Amino acid sequence: MLSLGQASRICPHIEASLRTPEPLGYELDATGAYEFLTEKALILEHSGFGIMLPAWWTRKGTKLRFTARANVKSPEMQTRGGLTLDQILQFDWEVALGGERLSLEELHKLAKLKAPLVKIRGQWVLLNPEEIQAAIQFWKKKASEQTTLRELVQMALGGRGAPGNIPIEGISASGWIADLLRELDGRTASQELVHPRPFRGTLRPYQVRGYSWLSFLRKWGLGACLADDMGLGKTIQTLALIQKDWESGERRPVLLICPTSVVSNWQREAIRFTPELPVMIHHGIERKKGEEFKTKAREHAMVISSYALLARDLETFKEIDWAGVVLDEAQNIKNPETKQAKAAKAIQGDYRIALTGTPLENNVGDLWSIMEFLNTGFLGTQAEFKHQFFIPIQAARDPEASERLKRLTGPFILRRLKTDKAIISDLPKKMEMKVFCRLTKEQASLYEAVVKETMDSLDETEGIQRKGLVLATLLRLKQVCNHPAHFLGDHSSISGRSGKLTRLTEMAEEMMEVSDRALIFTQFAEMGTILQKYLQETFGREVLFLHGGTPKKHRDQMVERFQAHDDGPSLFILSLKAGGTGLNLTRANHVIHFDRWWNPAVENQATDRAFRIGQGNISPVSGHYPESGAGG
Repeated sequence: MLSLGQASRICPHIEASLRTPEPLGYELDATGAYEFLTEKALILEHSGFGIMLPAWWTRKGTKLRFTARANVKSPEMQTRGGLTLDQILQFDWEVALGGERLSLEELHKLAKLKAPLVKIRGQWVLLNPEEIQAAIQFWKKKASEQTTLRELVQMALGGRGAPGNIPIEGISASGWIADLLRELDGRTASQELVHPRPFRGTLRPYQVRGYSWLSFLRKWGLGACLADDMGLGKTIQTLALIQKDWESGERRPVLLICPTSVVSNWQREAIRFTPELPVMIHHGIERKKGEEFKTKAREHAMVISSYALLARDLETFKEIDWAGVVLDEAQNIKNPETKQAKAAKAIQGDYRIALTGTPLENNVGDLWSIMEFLNTGFLGTQAEFKHQFFIPIQAARDPEASERLKRLTGPFILRRLKTDKAIISDLPKKMEMKVFCRLTKEQASLYEAVVKETMDSLDETEGIQRKGLVLATLLRLKQVCNHPAHFLGDHSSISGRSGKLTRLTEMAEEMMEVSDRALIFTQFAEMGTILQKYLQETFGREVLFLHGGTPKKHRDQMVERFQAHDDGPSLFILSLKAGGTGLNLTRANHVIHFDRWWNPAVENQATDRAFRIGQGNISPVSGHYPESGAGG
């Protein structure tokens, strides 16, 4: 009786029940039942009473929410080549609760009850008035609203809810829309195509899949990011697609934008694999402009130009009705505020393709700009992307946000790795090693002086100036580690003053004795000049040096001599930014990073100039000083 008295103080209705001849319980209305389930039951349980609640409450009653289901009818489509994400579709929406479809009349009845706990078709459900009103408003709007194909694909991939942010239970479609959705979410495999008849060469199985995938998205007017690892043949997969379109009667040109150093490589690959395709190079001071450019461009299957001219000749490019726009090394537009990124998005084409071995060069934010180029508006505005994905993923490491972004972008990004034996089994293993070098006495003295000078200055700076000082110091320390003459900039003698250069010389001598060839990367053009002069004088042989200021004609000549001639130069020095992307230098079987870049992805790209199909063996080497904080 004492316990019942304690319980009656928590639930006053218990006391009234105890006064009856046979106390078995008491009745509550819906509001009272809701109060007991959400408040009283919890207090009683914490007070030591055993509580048995209905299964519909403990298992699923509290989890039922309004959901929407879309029925979409495929409109007639005159030509798939003209399809865009802005195509308007008519939706027939349904509202359901726990799988039970509800009518507008039933929703109004629920709203009139004004009770959080309601009984719907024999089942008790917890709802709040806001949810009911949202469902009513959704129902009223749904008959008059139309939706774009972009929104449909986003909904199907879990990127957005129905109008009013009601969760989508499913999408029912027919016709070509059903075919599209099944292939996008992987329920139906894309049809593998045979490469076009005039194509010279044989595509590997994974290249056939990539070419077929590009063709599938191109058919529906959707942008594709082919993000295969460097060396897996993104170029020939793209050429196969352009050749296929050309053979099928598509006689409008494709605009291909790439780094300046890669223009000739694309031209050579086109001559090799698709010799019947008419290709036009738009580059140099003698390039065509105005009406002459428009006339010539329309006579070719592909117009190749560079990022350097993308913004400069934008108005000229915008005059052409392009069949497609392809960006090679698409990480060049990762910053959406640059002129070239804005220019790329301003050029119209039936389809867009981005080629890059590093779709995420720095962070997940790089992805927004590339996807905005491919399928405008698909990831929302930049501010929306930052709120929904960038901050949760980069700052909070939210796995759910990562999974949502992966599901949303997955159908438009194809990524294969050279290290995956299921992709390619005949590429040699890449052997990596770090070579540790000791500072000379002169380097150690300079290193200590730079550190002391910085420490003295740090106390007098703060905020962004302090950060700038630290970064400037790291740069100076890297120069000290390279060579005193690099740091001092005094054109002084070279020999015997750098532990790193001494070790590089020893390694180069060993390589040349067995007729090996090496690529030597440095981030500093000044250091490249020092290396070229010293190595040429030491070995009495020509050493090539490619940097950002090298004219295109000379770049092509250097690449040709290094690749094609057995008696050509054995050592090829390249600045990291000018030579780290787009080049095929498979005659090299050693890659040396004389100094280290801040971003490993950029270094990997540089190494992959040699680690490609057709390579025999490859040994990437990086220089480090074991006792220096700046690294190599």
